[in-house]
Formats: sequence, C-alpha cells, structure tokens
Amino acid sequence: MNQLPFDPYQRGCPSRTVLDRIADRWSVLVLGALDGGPLRFTALAHRVDGVSQKMLTQTLRGLERDGLVARTVHAEVPPRVEYALTDAGQGALEPIRAMERWTLDHAGDVLAARAGYDADHATAGPSSP
Repeated sequence: MNQLPFDPYQRGCPSRTVLDRIADRWSVLVLGALDGGPLRFTALAHRVDGVSQKMLTQTLRGLERDGLVARTVHAEVPPRVEYALTDAGQGALEPIRAMERWTLDHAGDVLAARAGYDADHATAGPSSP
C-alpha cells in the first residue's frame, strides 16, 4: 500500500494549513466571488457582504501567498489593483461549488435540526455529552 506524502489526520502535517486556508469561510467566499473574473478590492468587499476590510485584506494576502489568487497592479493614475484566481484557485472552485450547492440544498434542514436540538436541550437541562 502506497503511503501518501501528506495526511491531514496527522498532527503537524503541513497539509492541515492548506485545508485551513481553503476551508475558511472568508476564503471560500472570496474564491467563489472571483469565479466570475477579476475584481477590485471594493467590488470584492461588496460581493462578500459582511467581511471587514481587515479580514478581506488578510484573506487576500493568505490566498495570494498560497498561490490561489493573483494580485495585479495596473500602471494607471491612480493605480488600479485587481484580484483574480490562479490556475490553482480555479482548481479549488469545483469543491467550493459542491459545498455551496450542498449548503443551499440543506440549509433549511440544518436550521430545523438546530431548532429541534435547542428546544430539546433547553427543556432537558444540563446533561453530560
């Protein structure tokens, strides 16, 4: 049996940091927002409603560092900066789209389950797990 070079189930495996990046809520939303093509920072902030300027900046820097997003500065006055998916970022879209579809298809079920769980546990009082 071949041993894979990475195993995210093992503590300390560097693949965990990759998983952390692509599974992060803001990363998923930014990558999805860039699916339609390059966007400027302000357009991204509007598309990803609710993200703070600080968090969007941190997310974009992390995605750029990991090779998922390219930052292009156009030589204009004032300079125009755009963000676009790299080939690796494009490759991440398939699982992101699948997660988005699953979320949209099952959000109602999850919210109903939460409400049922909360109602059951609110009347039952504290208990062990």
